[in-house]
Amino acid sequence: MLTVREVPVSPLSVERLRRLIEPEAWSRFLNGVEQAGALLDEREFWNVNSTASGGGVAEMLRSWVGLARGLGVGMRWVTIAGTPEFFTLTKRLHNFLHGAPGDGGELGEEERAIYERASRANAEAVLANLGPRDVVLLHDPQTAGMVPRLAESGRTVIWRCHVGADESNEYSRAAWDFLEPYIARADACVFSREAYVPPFCREMLTVIVPPSIDAMSPKNQDIGMDTVEAILGHVGLLAGARRSGGRPEYTLSDGTTAWVRRRCEVISAGPLPGPDDTVVVQVSRWDRLKDPVGVIRGFEMVALEDTDAHLVLAGPSLGSVSDDPEGAAVFAEAESKWRRLPLPIRSRVHLACLPMEDLDENAVIVNALQRQATIVVQKSLMEGFGLTVTEAMWKARPVIASAIGGIRDQIEDGVTGVLLADPHDTEAFGVATLRLLKAPAHAKEIGVAARESVRASFLEDRHTLQYVDLLKRLLT
Repeated sequence: MLTVREVPVSPLSVERLRRLIEPEAWSRFLNGVEQAGALLDEREFWNVNSTASGGGVAEMLRSWVGLARGLGVGMRWVTIAGTPEFFTLTKRLHNFLHGAPGDGGELGEEERAIYERASRANAEAVLANLGPRDVVLLHDPQTAGMVPRLAESGRTVIWRCHVGADESNEYSRAAWDFLEPYIARADACVFSREAYVPPFCREMLTVIVPPSIDAMSPKNQDIGMDTVEAILGHVGLLAGARRSGGRPEYTLSDGTTAWVRRRCEVISAGPLPGPDDTVVVQVSRWDRLKDPVGVIRGFEMVALEDTDAHLVLAGPSLGSVSDDPEGAAVFAEAESKWRRLPLPIRSRVHLACLPMEDLDENAVIVNALQRQATIVVQKSLMEGFGLTVTEAMWKARPVIASAIGGIRDQIEDGVTGVLLADPHDTEAFGVATLRLLKAPAHAKEIGVAARESVRASFLEDRHTLQYVDLLKRLLT
């Protein structure tokens, strides 16, 4: 028997958002929230996904649900369960939807039986918690198989896909063929980009809602460089401290202060970067589509030039992301590539596994690492949206990222970041990194423009109002 688990989320003060957006935007937001309350009218709005930690969807839900509760909107969040075979299959679907072969496995009748068995059990477990008029928002391929059972119960069902491919191929078509019988039963679908919408969804009520970030969360809240150095020094990612008086502390969502207590697991062959050193950073899951090996290859060119730059590749501690069975293997590939580097280069490349026992602690470590970075990179081979790009832009850091998926919606090339036309071209990545390292004034201009772009387009007021508009269409 599979069981769903409700994720406990504390209400967040709406004043967090008010301080960040323009007065006109704030008025529109409050008006939309009032409409949402009237539309739901004693209904609850349930989010369902497969993990409470270890990815952009989980992070976005934690802040969005907290904000809704702070506003008095009845929003809840549960995670589903599954067998290892189920999550191996849904990881395959995830890769296929990106247009990537993943493990190259099948999507046949045996796989459909595994998928439907878990989906039926999860749907029944979710139904046991629902009121008769509740609204359900299902996230990503792990939950799509639940749509028919929830729909036949009379609930309003929305399926939300956070991944996709700009161009269809044999893998993406196979995934959509597999998922279509389930998704087609939903009342509406939501995608991050127009290009991700499959043909059958164009016959349904379908809307485009790019993700957003919580600018006041531990991952994105403003922290001083003395605190940055104290945090990174404590966790083992920075040598020494230029500033005195900093403490490895941060502010929780309820306004209380917490301390960073755990340390990172760091693989390194030389001294850690110091506060004044040039640091290139990529933070992402250990996933082949994030191309950690390609980042190392591209950095070799940087290291061979007349620079003293360090590279930090950071991801979650191994085994901490329940719906990702490939993480350990991808990390092993990155470590193998690292061990083959010449020692002078290897000594300036650091692989870091960040603790995941406390999600707020993990988030503030990422925050500090991105703020310490000279350049943040996201050299993904495929990307649904790429919230790590938005997060780094919010911290006024110049970002070099692949011109794929939702990253193209976030970065204006040369203005709010730098786009790589070919994500597989490691030489172009190295050249772009060197160019920014040698033009610090231009890099700073890009960072400032990036932060203002996020303020205007990628905070939670815009994202919330788009869902209010969808509810109007479904419930009136």
